[in-house]
Amino acid sequence: MRNTIKLVILAATMLGMLTSGWAAGTLTATDADVAPIQIRDHHVKIIINNGFARTEVYQTFFNPNDRDLAALYSFPLPKSASLSEVTVYADERELHGEVIEKQRASRIYREERDKGNNVALAEKRDFQAFDFAVSPVRARQETRIRFVYYQPLQIDTGVGRYLYPLEEGGTDEVALHFWDTNTLVNGPFSVDLEFKSAAPVMDVRVPGFEAAAKITKVAEGHYKLEMKREDARLDRDFVFCYRLEDNLPGRIELIPYRLDENTPGTFMLVVTPGLDLQPLKQGADYTFVLDVSGSMRGKISTLARGVAKVIGQMKPEDRIRIIVFNDSASDLSGGWVPASRKNVQRLVQAVQQLQASRSTNLYAGLKLALKNLDDDRSTSIVLITDAVTNTGIIEPREFHKLMKQYDVRIFGFLMGNSANWSLMRTISETSGGFYANVSNSDDIVGQIMLAKSKITYECLHDASLKISGVKVYDIGNSLGKIYRGQQLVIFGRYDKGGKARVTLQGRLTGEDKTYSTTFQFPDVDTENPEIERLWALAQIEELEVSHSIGDMEVSEFESAVRDLGLTYQLVTDYTSMLVLTDESFAERGIERRNQARTAQEWQAQTMRAQQPARNWRVDQANPAFSSPAPSVGGGALDPFSAGIALILTGLAIARLARRRAQAGHRS
Repeated sequence: MRNTIKLVILAATMLGMLTSGWAAGTLTATDADVAPIQIRDHHVKIIINNGFARTEVYQTFFNPNDRDLAALYSFPLPKSASLSEVTVYADERELHGEVIEKQRASRIYREERDKGNNVALAEKRDFQAFDFAVSPVRARQETRIRFVYYQPLQIDTGVGRYLYPLEEGGTDEVALHFWDTNTLVNGPFSVDLEFKSAAPVMDVRVPGFEAAAKITKVAEGHYKLEMKREDARLDRDFVFCYRLEDNLPGRIELIPYRLDENTPGTFMLVVTPGLDLQPLKQGADYTFVLDVSGSMRGKISTLARGVAKVIGQMKPEDRIRIIVFNDSASDLSGGWVPASRKNVQRLVQAVQQLQASRSTNLYAGLKLALKNLDDDRSTSIVLITDAVTNTGIIEPREFHKLMKQYDVRIFGFLMGNSANWSLMRTISETSGGFYANVSNSDDIVGQIMLAKSKITYECLHDASLKISGVKVYDIGNSLGKIYRGQQLVIFGRYDKGGKARVTLQGRLTGEDKTYSTTFQFPDVDTENPEIERLWALAQIEELEVSHSIGDMEVSEFESAVRDLGLTYQLVTDYTSMLVLTDESFAERGIERRNQARTAQEWQAQTMRAQQPARNWRVDQANPAFSSPAPSVGGGALDPFSAGIALILTGLAIARLARRRAQAGHRS
């Protein structure tokens, strides 16, 4: 029986790492030959409370021109984030948004804009970016924009991570060259973050902002962060990391919402397994799959130096293969070669001579990397790209078919806010692995270490989760395999309150394993109404996967996504958020669904703000897991992890040098 091949996909948006790029969070005039709209201030308020985060953003813009303008505001929401509110403050009025059918919203926006009325429109663009069209931005006046979104957060090997994205990934060349963007805040940029955790917290940090951020420990598991800067640029992501105490027990947490006994309930089930997973002991093959398409121009030399350092640290018994691709793929190394000094020198020289050109055929690179695998050796494949494929096979269903042919585990790490995470999701989930977004400014070494702890340890195979005793439905997130340190976040609905049993089953080291406990679904619990939006978004993501691999008809998919968007007030491919005056909504007969929903959310948030973090664990009396959840340990980097760290450290150093050079030039 062949060994499981461990395939690590590190999707890195190199353009975003080596250039300042064009930033998100900017308001840009759509008129030609005008002075850029200025950013007067940018304020972010973040609340992280037991499993999910609320982000509220305020920005003030100033139009220095002598005429009114229409403008476009762009912002990339993080993975699985639900945009819930958009507010525009103009002409001393406060305009709120309602989600309606996309074509109707676009038509109304044009009509109101042409009349000179205050109007805005939020639409989904590409993978998970949103555009806000605003009109008019009054001549020599300020315009304020506010928006709110929610997102679930996961713990991975004891570490939680929150990302506020500002850095545009650099793959949208049309936008990059068309808009005359202004990323400088001519005033204060501030972040206020409040973090509450019922689980004991060992440490919190903000990579890259240690000197600027003031962190105060209010109480156990309760922290506040303040950061304020003047004349900042909106071209760098803000990342907040928190580490739970080591050796915490595996646990099951339930965060429910049910308005009353006449409505269905919604829940977020968080399973942190405490599994006795053992390290794997087998040989090591390493394949590097390098993107040498045109988007890598200017970065290929830095990439080559990093790869050279990696293969230079490998042991003689390791084997290396290097695949390069642009519009086609080729084997630079000529097959598997031992990591001898002579072979390493030859491959280093070959990599250093690489030149970037032509388009991106990701399918060809991945297909070649999957050929000639040795059944008796575990294989790690490192793919460095932005995953924005534009040549050859580009349909997600074809990637799905390709991956179904191999017994592989794929860990997708997408770096950059405009990388194609939906394609990576299809690739990784097909293999039974998982994927994660990684910021260009993130603690990438830590992320790679987490990945290493998974591919070098055994996993729970054929995993399934079942809830009985209470009728539950519309549950997403099929499992398949559970890896070391992985936390499961599962959304679903239930009919009514009552005693339930949750059972997690799977195979570990050839034996069947069962973990279970009982808990109570509440008849009524109104503390977290935001769970409904997060559940609806999780449903949409499940539908997108089914549609992308051809398991769902187009008409059925569009109808289901549209209905979820309208019911739960979410911006989707088929719904948009229209911002009008109260009078205009009334005149057009548009129901104020979002107004009613946000009122419930505001009330609940006000109540939670006055209370400590609530412990949602439901298996304390009858623990589902007897062993502690995997924690982050110390220790040195092995050659593979150290090599990846060197690649990315080299890229970061190059980027920092470029920033300093630009700063010196400006001064």
